[in-house]
Amino acid sequence: MEATGSTKITKKQGTAFLAAWLGWAFDGLDGFMYGLVALPFIHQLLGKTSATPFDAADKSKAALIQCVFLVGWALGGAVFGRLGDKWGRAKTLNLTILFYACFTGLSAISTEWWHLLIFRFLAALGIGGEWAAGAALVSETLNKKHRYLGGALLQSGYMAGMLMASFATTIIHEPRLVFLVGVLPAFATIWIRKAVKEPEEWSGAKEKEETPPISALFAPGVIKTTLKVLVMSSITLCGAWTILFFAPQLIQTHPDVKGHFKPNQVAAMVSSLTIMYTLWNIGGNFLSAFLTRYVGFRKGFAIMLTGALIVFVYGFSQPRSVDEYRIWVTAAAFFGLGVFGAFPLYFPTLFPVLLRTTGAGFCYNFGRILTAIGIFAAGSLREPRMGFMYVGFLYVIVIILAFTMPEVKHHEEDELAPA
Repeated sequence: MEATGSTKITKKQGTAFLAAWLGWAFDGLDGFMYGLVALPFIHQLLGKTSATPFDAADKSKAALIQCVFLVGWALGGAVFGRLGDKWGRAKTLNLTILFYACFTGLSAISTEWWHLLIFRFLAALGIGGEWAAGAALVSETLNKKHRYLGGALLQSGYMAGMLMASFATTIIHEPRLVFLVGVLPAFATIWIRKAVKEPEEWSGAKEKEETPPISALFAPGVIKTTLKVLVMSSITLCGAWTILFFAPQLIQTHPDVKGHFKPNQVAAMVSSLTIMYTLWNIGGNFLSAFLTRYVGFRKGFAIMLTGALIVFVYGFSQPRSVDEYRIWVTAAAFFGLGVFGAFPLYFPTLFPVLLRTTGAGFCYNFGRILTAIGIFAAGSLREPRMGFMYVGFLYVIVIILAFTMPEVKHHEEDELAPA
């Protein structure tokens, strides 16, 4: 097939990769912007003025909306993941982008906090489905020789979206209007629908057999992979969303910041922090790709996860200055988010062809339900840093699990195959 032939990247492979990368970037844009404006927007929707400080009601409702968002993300991963195996990767990718772009934009018309909750839930359905469709599309199209680097490049798309969200909040000071930026991805679907073709691997398998039922994920020979990927995804996602959701609050609620700076100044500080740790996160993605290429997935995962354990537990074990938090959040992103650079083109290949978006979508996104519960519970913690510290202990579980994950190696003929 084209994905396993010449090592030269063809137009079809490049087009598929660009479409998936854009989908990832728009995921980051529409998914992350809420965390940057959550407290001020909720504060506004509750009828409070900017002169009054953020309180427990603001924090609890912001956490509840994020919780519902993550549940929607998980459900979207399962639903659209299933459609990806039935309808095709490219069609599903296009549909999910259009879905989350529309409902992110509609968040701007919210007049009550629960309006925002509904729109974020609906947007999350599309965001959750995009990951599995995009990952399977690239996995089945890109030459296997390029998969290690491709995974890191693909994950960098999400970081690029986060940077776009950060720049948007720096330029647009009205939280409500920030969500209008999230409509932009809808225009990309016009190009994707015309330019991106379905992978030959999926098309060939679809002609030969029926799409297996969802229950096949728990059939003999597959269930061990399903459970391992599920646990690995769940815990690493808990760490990821701890960073994405609580990092802005470390700045917004810090004693040296609260009440001492104007809202636009605080927004600029949060944006600066986001840009800094996002850039280091991209470096972590490529380190993860390098490690898994040269020492294997098991050892590579273990190294990155051990780094995350140390940073989360020690770095946030006590109150620190704003500048110290900037350093520790950056380190947390380097390891805790960096490990995701190896996931996009690893998880789908562990499942049979017609179970790839179902399996990757279910396992990768189901963890968001556990994350949602954790974030909702952490919303009542006295300090955002404590959320980092408590989540950090979960990394012990995935460090142990890393040594049991299916290994994938480069053979002399540059084929990826389970060890």
